Amino acid sequence: MVFGAFPKLISLKGKGIAMKRRSFVKALTLAASVAAIGLGSSAALAQQKTVKIGVLHSLSGTMAISETVLKDVVLMAVDEINAKGGVMGHKIEPVVVDPASNWPLFAEKARQLLTQDKVAAVFGCWTSVSRKSVLPVFEELNGLLFYPVQYEGEEISKNVFYTGAAPNQQAIPAVEYLMSKDGGAAKRWVLLGTDYVYPRTTNKILRAFLKSKGVADSDIMEDYTPFGHADYQTIIARIKKFSSEGKKTAVVSTINGDSNVPFYKELGNQGLKATDVPVVAFSVGEEELRGVDTKPLVGHLAAWNYFMSLKNAENDAWKKKWAAYTKAKKLAYAGKPLTNDPMEAAYIGVYMWKQAVEKAKSFDVDKVRVATYGQTFKAPSGIMSKMDEKNHHLHKAVFIGEVKGDGQFNVVWKTKGPVKAQPWSPFIAGNDKKKDEPALMAEKKK
Repeated sequence: MVFGAFPKLISLKGKGIAMKRRSFVKALTLAASVAAIGLGSSAALAQQKTVKIGVLHSLSGTMAISETVLKDVVLMAVDEINAKGGVMGHKIEPVVVDPASNWPLFAEKARQLLTQDKVAAVFGCWTSVSRKSVLPVFEELNGLLFYPVQYEGEEISKNVFYTGAAPNQQAIPAVEYLMSKDGGAAKRWVLLGTDYVYPRTTNKILRAFLKSKGVADSDIMEDYTPFGHADYQTIIARIKKFSSEGKKTAVVSTINGDSNVPFYKELGNQGLKATDVPVVAFSVGEEELRGVDTKPLVGHLAAWNYFMSLKNAENDAWKKKWAAYTKAKKLAYAGKPLTNDPMEAAYIGVYMWKQAVEKAKSFDVDKVRVATYGQTFKAPSGIMSKMDEKNHHLHKAVFIGEVKGDGQFNVVWKTKGPVKAQPWSPFIAGNDKKKDEPALMAEKKK
């Protein structure tokens, strides 16, 4: 033992005794450190190393209703990973910022995270306008963004991994279902959305798809409302009139954020039932229905790649972890902890980044990017999600669910397995000439 040397220090007398006492203190400190290492605290010492990640979600403004919970599920994943030793011996340190549903502010916050906070990766954004706002920043600074929400496609970037759905993994299957006998055989269509890039581009794709199926322009009604819109009386009245002209009508909703609450309330107020005019939503899940009386909405639909009501071992375990986390952190929704599709996609993103870092044995963005290709993760949906080897999008199963009286969804249709994303929709002219991989990717593989 090191302690055997200490009596010599103690027995020294005379000139220089003060210096010897200081040496004794240093030796004692060193001995304690060595003893501690002998008792297995090397992991604790390793945890002194940290790696920062950015969390870029609106915690205020019109999108907070949807994005706050994504921030929290990212933090839950971080806590889980840190509890098991972190990433390559580094404790993950999340840097949370609030771009406040302000699209230019997203770009400012992204630049701050990459240049000042020096984060290794960023997890964030919901709306496509926020993603479009930050994209030039990530490409300029060679940052890495994991984007967790369904979107309109028409984009591939070497600096973004898209863990939400492309149109062929959500919008197209939903409309096909509504056109089928099981879905009600709709002949007329209302394309209703919030006025920004995701709804307009998605509806451009859907309009072309419907046209390919023989639907006339006169059988398509298209309308948009601004972010935060709250008065849907006139629009619902117009939908009722449009649907009364002799053909079975369905509504495709790409309304985003807190406008969904007044929209669904007005559906109930005007008695627009799913048996008359079914509504399928692409941005409404369990969280958005939290503040709505869902009894009048029974039978209306949502298309996602995950529902809280899915019955499998992975989902059961994930819901229990989320409930325990919300309680431990005393989160606002601890009394009614809900899970939804973008939460799952955000959670998958954190773990795929971790796995890629460990495969690359580095936090370097270019090395992690390449290591992410082909990563798999057994998702709470019960499906083995895989990051495509080329196009930066997940292979995802598709589910269509009917709203139940308790705000949950009953799955009425699903794909047989995961579907490969088509970032470039075949229903937009010229897309057949675009490559299914980001620029420079081939060089990074060499």
